[in-house]
Amino acid sequence: MDVTAPRKVRRHDTSRESIVAAVDTGFWVRSFLAVLFRPALWSPGVRVLVRATPPGWWRRWPFVPRPDPAFLRFRFETAYGFTGVPQVGDFLAYLRWVRERG
Repeated sequence: MDVTAPRKVRRHDTSRESIVAAVDTGFWVRSFLAVLFRPALWSPGVRVLVRATPPGWWRRWPFVPRPDPAFLRFRFETAYGFTGVPQVGDFLAYLRWVRERG
């Protein structure tokens, strides 16, 4: 009879290194360039950035208006699961949806 320690149940990784870290800088650069060449998406892009940026962002290093990593982790995990990777086309579709909803 094989007596081994019970296997630990592996829960999803809720650390900062989860899906947010899996989204590389290239995704953000490609998304920015895709929006840059679509002026109709500039306004919804700015609205999304303003809504997603935490208040008082200018008081914390780095002094850049960027969404909270916990917020991004939640959004990416609910959209793509724990192993999925966001696509630029999905981001553009989201901005089009924001534009249509006003």
